[in-house]
Amino acid sequence: MTLPSTVPAAVAQSLAHWHDMVARKDLSDIARIVHPEATFRSPMAVHPYRPAAALVLALQTVVTIFEDFEYHRQFASDDGLEVVLEFSARVGDKQLKGIDMVRFDAEGRIVEFEVMIRPLNALQALGAEMGARLGHKMPDYKAKA
Repeated sequence: MTLPSTVPAAVAQSLAHWHDMVARKDLSDIARIVHPEATFRSPMAVHPYRPAAALVLALQTVVTIFEDFEYHRQFASDDGLEVVLEFSARVGDKQLKGIDMVRFDAEGRIVEFEVMIRPLNALQALGAEMGARLGHKMPDYKAKA
């Protein structure tokens, strides 16, 4: 997938690293491209999770749940600091489509990562699996507003 020329080099490098990690299903090095105060917005929760440890934990877990994960398209804002990645995957027998909305800083670090998923039955399957694996950990990271 190509990016518009407006995307800063640092963001393009982080995105290339992200795509490589996802393809390998190994996000052990994700902290390298995440700002320490990053925010994660889950499709299952109204309030975001902070700081970066929550984002890292959620993404390292979800990559082990998704099957047949594939990115299809990516879009960037005019300044190249906001990127939308369209994907498809499967959770058990549930097919899903979704987007990752990722905001970067000028150094190419992720400062916000928001996920949206449809249809509802696939989101519920994902939520149940994530809850089983992380339900006891994530409340510690929940932002109050």
